[in-house]
Amino acid sequence: MPLDPDKIAVVIPSYKVRNHILGVLQQMPPEVTKVFVVDDCCPEQSGSFVRKNCDDSRVVVIRHEANQGVGGAVMSGYRAAIADGMDIIVKIDGDGQMDPALIADFVAPIASGEADYTKGNRFFDLEGVRSMPKMRLFGNAALSFMTKFSSGYWDVFDPTNGYTAIHRDAAEHLPFDKISRRYFFETDVLFRLNTLRAVVVDIPMQSKYGDEVSNLKISKIAGEFFLKHVRNFIKRVFYNYYLRDMSVASLELPLGVVFSLFGLAYGVIHWGSSLRSDTVTPAGTVMLSALPILVGVQLILAFIGHDVASTPSRPFQRRHRKNKHEATREDH
Repeated sequence: MPLDPDKIAVVIPSYKVRNHILGVLQQMPPEVTKVFVVDDCCPEQSGSFVRKNCDDSRVVVIRHEANQGVGGAVMSGYRAAIADGMDIIVKIDGDGQMDPALIADFVAPIASGEADYTKGNRFFDLEGVRSMPKMRLFGNAALSFMTKFSSGYWDVFDPTNGYTAIHRDAAEHLPFDKISRRYFFETDVLFRLNTLRAVVVDIPMQSKYGDEVSNLKISKIAGEFFLKHVRNFIKRVFYNYYLRDMSVASLELPLGVVFSLFGLAYGVIHWGSSLRSDTVTPAGTVMLSALPILVGVQLILAFIGHDVASTPSRPFQRRHRKNKHEATREDH
């Protein structure tokens, strides 16, 4: 579908991408109105480099006096785009891995009202997956699995993919000061979007791997990511199943955890006692341990089934426009 040139902005965090940033800007499609290059206190002075060597009138350079991480850079770009009245904000990296020609694919579901947020997924094309470094492939698969639990978006994959687009209404309601500033940024945004009940759609894409160097090392952030995923999962469950609403699933999860832990603890204690006394564990003791575990697992699986079925399906932008329209009508 044709894009409205008056409503689309692109945000490009710029940190150690001096060798690639001009090439990315040169490929920017004409439908884009504004391009915000956020120099995140880059040691290569990439912001000044862009100002000096790029004559595209759409490009605006924002400079951070202190490094704020990719999340902080994107939030600065979001704020600037919202202040300029942009309706759809696309974020791509400045290292040349993301093709600007795909911007139309990311914008289309949002412009048509089918989604609030779109993100890239490099796992649709099997041939493209084969070209991905094996460590990165394994790390992304593990992170994707954890993200499904913590964010509640069970139908999305490739959570660390930085090629994204968001509708202005959803962006305005993000708690900019609370979102993770570093590499957990993209995953944290998904969690925040779920609390808004925003619709997220994956867009198939391929990444290009050249001489750029990734600053993201899966082995170094695995532990940190795991703890943050657990934190976000607990928050999301509390918000969606106890604070905003109560359902059968609100009982299934705590009961499932209690039954499972009881059965496990009961079995360990009695089996340990049997080992120390060199006696056979009675069948009744085995059943008293196994039954709660089986019931607990069934309850947890039932909760997961309910959670999968409750993935947001009605775009936030439609609900937001309806609420604004009703409020305006009441004022008159």
